[in-house]
Amino acid sequence: MSDAGSTSSEEAVQNSELQKAVIVGMQPEQNPRVLQEAIRYATLLSAPLVVVHVDVTRFVTYEDPDGYVHSAPIDMNIETGAAEFEHVTEAATKALQGSGLVWTSRQLVGDPALAIKQLAGKLDAQLIVIGTRKRGIGESIREFFTGSVAARLAHRQHRSILVVPLDEPVPDDQAEIWTE
Repeated sequence: MSDAGSTSSEEAVQNSELQKAVIVGMQPEQNPRVLQEAIRYATLLSAPLVVVHVDVTRFVTYEDPDGYVHSAPIDMNIETGAAEFEHVTEAATKALQGSGLVWTSRQLVGDPALAIKQLAGKLDAQLIVIGTRKRGIGESIREFFTGSVAARLAHRQHRSILVVPLDEPVPDDQAEIWTE
């Protein structure tokens, strides 16, 4: 299910049905293990699941008193975020087929940690599930400037966070984690 085009009143009704949800942050081509862990915990907690993709190419311009968020693109090519959200929703639909879980997908905009934090507050989420970042120099530079989403979530809200490793563990005798 997707509610990318829902109105604020529809979203409010849906939010009431998603109280105490497990939220999972996803990106296209992400290791499926992250979603599988979120499904496992949502099942264990008998909680709905909210699959979230954050479009970092858009930013929040203002939010109405009823919670409707207005955003604007950083880049005029807004198709990228829509395509990524569609890809994430398709992967979730396939993985959740036959699970029996109540779930939905949402596209948020802006800073991933702040967007997920705000949604978790609206839903009084029980758990936030995210993956570790990919290894590589590009991701290292991005994290240097923006910080770790997991660390920023851990310091800016009170909910439990499950951080799922995306790659094989780095051997203990390897001094550098990111060798590229």
